[in-house]
Amino acid sequence: MPETLAAVVNKPGAPFSLERITLDEPRPDEVVVRLAAAGVCHTDLTVRDGHLPFPLPGVLGHEGAGVVERVGSWVGRVRPGDHVVLTFTSCGTCGTCRDGHPAYCASWLPLNLLGGTRGDGTATLRSASGAGGLGGHFFGQSSFATHALVDERSVVRVPADIPLTTLAPFGCGIQTGVGAVLNVLRPRPGSTIAVFGTGAVGLAALMAAVLGPVRQVIAVDRLAPRLALARKLGATAVIDASEEDTAAALVELTDGLGVDCALETTGHPGVLRTAIDALAPRGEVAVIGAPPMGTEVAVDVNSMLPGRRITGVTLGDSEPEQLIPLMVALHQQGRLPVDQLIRTYPFARIEEAAADMTAGTTIKPVLTFEDA
Repeated sequence: MPETLAAVVNKPGAPFSLERITLDEPRPDEVVVRLAAAGVCHTDLTVRDGHLPFPLPGVLGHEGAGVVERVGSWVGRVRPGDHVVLTFTSCGTCGTCRDGHPAYCASWLPLNLLGGTRGDGTATLRSASGAGGLGGHFFGQSSFATHALVDERSVVRVPADIPLTTLAPFGCGIQTGVGAVLNVLRPRPGSTIAVFGTGAVGLAALMAAVLGPVRQVIAVDRLAPRLALARKLGATAVIDASEEDTAAALVELTDGLGVDCALETTGHPGVLRTAIDALAPRGEVAVIGAPPMGTEVAVDVNSMLPGRRITGVTLGDSEPEQLIPLMVALHQQGRLPVDQLIRTYPFARIEEAAADMTAGTTIKPVLTFEDA
């Protein structure tokens, strides 16, 4: 079994610990990828901190990008030497997968977020000491490691002339924001869209909204530097929620009509209620931010009757084989400038990367593996 260096979380709340581990031999439908880069996402830190029941000790990471080293005998979509972005996995056979919505796969939670193993319960990762299996198969990849054993359905081939440090976040954060706009909200010409939260997901959504013939793109946040970046990326208006009444500002900006589309990316129930209340008749809010399990938001039922909609969104309701190449093309054209969100960190500084993202000083940390 191949050995690799990984960032292991040994118990809930523990820091990332760089340790030698071994990968299982690839099965016919699996791929071994040498990582060049991996984005750090809030979901990784939520699991590390024990807020989701992923089996620990384990290896997280779900925005990997690298070069294919080995492929199983059934793998047809990539071959050794290909540059790839790693994304979520899915069964490929349930009704929602067959209908083109793998982000809502019937087996999505155990395969990606909670199981820690392949679908049949076998481990993909083990301690190098042979002490036993580790929680792995995170989003079909567990990419906080120099090598990852990946489901074929988690692998998307990308051009070799684009830095993998730029493409790594396409596997989750960028895909989620862009997909929520292009696949779910689909703003009509002349519409108004409000983005609540200008982290990586929110700014990706903003960039996608700017691509269309919308009238207004409004960014809402409490951090002035992020609102300045939102302006630079094409927001027509910004609201500093630390200084302004968000609801009143939205009323003024829309001449009292409300917004046609809204994205809630913060996971804060009060912000979601503000987004719902800001909707115009027939308006829709995409719920992306994930608060603690069991969180509820009160809604005035009568206010929903004029066609207002609340839609939950996972990973942009994306079919990665379609959306990721589209995003790559948009980036090549200069229309999806994700580089402006990214700060790179050597793999050994993963704790610093996580701390900077939590503090809000870095929007999208990306780990690099050239010295690992």
